[in-house]
Amino acid sequence: MTANTQNNELENASRRDFIIKGTLAGGGLMLGVGAMPDLVFAQTASQYDPNSPTKYGDAEVNAWVSIKPDETVIIRIARSEMGQGTRTGLAQLVTEELECNWKKVKTQSATPGHSLARKRVWGEHGTGGSRGIRISEDYVRRGAAAARIMLLEAAAKQWNVPVTELKVDKGVITHVPTGRKTTYGKVAELASTLTPPDPKSITLRDPRDWRVAGQPYARIDTANKVNGTKVYGLDLQLPGMLCASVKSCPVFGGKLVSYDEANAMTFRGVKGVVKINDSTLAVVADTWWHANTALNAMPIVWDEGKNAAVSQDGIDQMLRAGLDEEGDFWQRKEGDAPAAINSANKKVEAIYYTPYRAHVTMEPMNATVKISGDRAEAWVPTQNGEGSHAALSEATGFPLENCEIYKLDSGCGLGRRGSTQDFTTYAAKVAQKYPGVPVKVIWSREEDMTHDYYHPIAMAKMTAGLDGAGNLTGMHIKVAGQSINATLAPGVIKNGKDERQLQGFYAKGPDAQLGYTFPTLLTEYVMKNTHVPVGPWRGVNTNQNGIFMECFMDECAKAAGKDPVQFRQALMQSHPKHLGVLNAAAKKANWDQLLPAGTFRGVAQFMGYASYSACVAEVSVQNNVVNISRLVFALNCGHVVNPYLTREQIEGSVAMALGAIFNPEITVENGRIKQKNLDTYPLLKLASTPRIESVLVPTYDFWGGVGEPTICVVGPAVANAISAAIGRPVRNFPLSKEGLSLA
Repeated sequence: MTANTQNNELENASRRDFIIKGTLAGGGLMLGVGAMPDLVFAQTASQYDPNSPTKYGDAEVNAWVSIKPDETVIIRIARSEMGQGTRTGLAQLVTEELECNWKKVKTQSATPGHSLARKRVWGEHGTGGSRGIRISEDYVRRGAAAARIMLLEAAAKQWNVPVTELKVDKGVITHVPTGRKTTYGKVAELASTLTPPDPKSITLRDPRDWRVAGQPYARIDTANKVNGTKVYGLDLQLPGMLCASVKSCPVFGGKLVSYDEANAMTFRGVKGVVKINDSTLAVVADTWWHANTALNAMPIVWDEGKNAAVSQDGIDQMLRAGLDEEGDFWQRKEGDAPAAINSANKKVEAIYYTPYRAHVTMEPMNATVKISGDRAEAWVPTQNGEGSHAALSEATGFPLENCEIYKLDSGCGLGRRGSTQDFTTYAAKVAQKYPGVPVKVIWSREEDMTHDYYHPIAMAKMTAGLDGAGNLTGMHIKVAGQSINATLAPGVIKNGKDERQLQGFYAKGPDAQLGYTFPTLLTEYVMKNTHVPVGPWRGVNTNQNGIFMECFMDECAKAAGKDPVQFRQALMQSHPKHLGVLNAAAKKANWDQLLPAGTFRGVAQFMGYASYSACVAEVSVQNNVVNISRLVFALNCGHVVNPYLTREQIEGSVAMALGAIFNPEITVENGRIKQKNLDTYPLLKLASTPRIESVLVPTYDFWGGVGEPTICVVGPAVANAISAAIGRPVRNFPLSKEGLSLA
């Protein structure tokens, strides 16, 4: 049985057997949601403390909730934490339904190995696509509510009173008629002997009545970041640990011909050289600096292959040619848009371009692996614990049950640490050569930047028709670019069509619907792949598709002689949630009021990750230097678990989006990535960050994401404001291609 097959079978079993079981250990109550054996793992095998990665915690935890006699509530969380606040949000949801004391709450990271042994009780461990809370909230809340019910029943039994006479507040249970009080910790042992309620029978709290969830609580993972005790992958120290630096052929697809290991061994601290695969080497030493110094000095001969002839100009020409190709590229066809456009009173056409972009996570790729006999352990800053688990198993040849992943908090993920697990694989391959010794493999910043899975490059030809009254009669969207699935999941592409690349243009589905109803519509995707690997980058394809759609909507509004907001509103009447955020952002930004001379506005709205967002930008432009004075956002993510963290995520999306549209792009020269470090690929500076205002407009009828939705409206809102300021559209990104720079 393959790892993937095994995981799928376990996942299906877990979904079929969605139950709650309680287990007594150490006088506390432990509850889990999902199918699991009635067992408690030994402390040394099950209690991994994410805040102390070199040792295990001191509380036995079974699945989601553990209540100790001292009232401490331990919450096991399967999602990865990389700065987005998922751990805090999920803990708030548990606290809300459990009605425990927030000040007594602690969290631990559930490991994929334990989840596998318990029939995937924690479900899948992936953290991406802004799904950390929205796909966990239901079973997490039901597990907590079940715990509350059992604890109250235990108190009722202890006092021999009806459970209806009890109330609980912050973990203190009160018998209302007599005023008697007890605590969760005192009744936990008895509660654990009771039959758990059917989770489907539990009525969860109305989010409008939340007292802990929904509040702007401070993050629970801030203190150790501030005082420097937080241990990231780069910080991890294990007894006897060695370090390694890696280098791959500078041209993707190239091969290793030869290398001078003897040369590397002359350098201080070097222990050896490991050939990881046909195109990648590692030097192992007592410190990473020693390893990297020797690796950079070691003579290596590469066969760069045919891809060494690829240039950025050639890639761009291929994309542009793709826009002119004819064929069965359509993915959404409503009426005859080309005919409607050709017969229209006025035709509007524009071609937009978005480049490759690198992730540049604050913490470069790394992983630490120790192989002892037939068992492998890895300490990994990962967005997908089960993905790392599978990669470790495949690289070592050990079965999944002989492997374990300890998830460390990541110094940024942004999509790079999810579906791609090369960093885990490389560390495992190196560690195989040093059995019994933990080996930490770290990518240099140069290696990290030149061997990324980049945001896909794309061009779009947007064409529309307007009638004599300025009403839109047809819309034709044709995108040519690289496919993420072609790199990471080619099996899902059917007949050369990849719907994922048209994210945000969907007619149906909860994640990325188009917010306009056009009289006729045609969407097409022409796949044009290169040797450069691409993958998810915060916002994935809503980034470029939001720019294509919303910048073009402004061009259409101008051609129609209409206000950009009003032009959009007329096409959004059957899309109330899209319209709601557009109106909320426009109102907050005082769209109808005059601006000071020299200041101009731009607007954009889009949907991604099941959330609706809109942005209004205010800018001024002098001598081609852009000053962004204000950004106003509206977001409807259905439910807001923590408004403080939600606004933080909006602000983070601004920094990433502005850097992407203004700062230099990733380009290909002689088949390799030209930009190697932050001197040629700088990030946004704090001084360039504008005033940011956010209005949250939850409708409490769905669960949407937060980390990625708003990034797709930043670029088009700013670009539309710039276009208004300079009197011409901007269509090429980064905007240095338009002769513009950010103040």
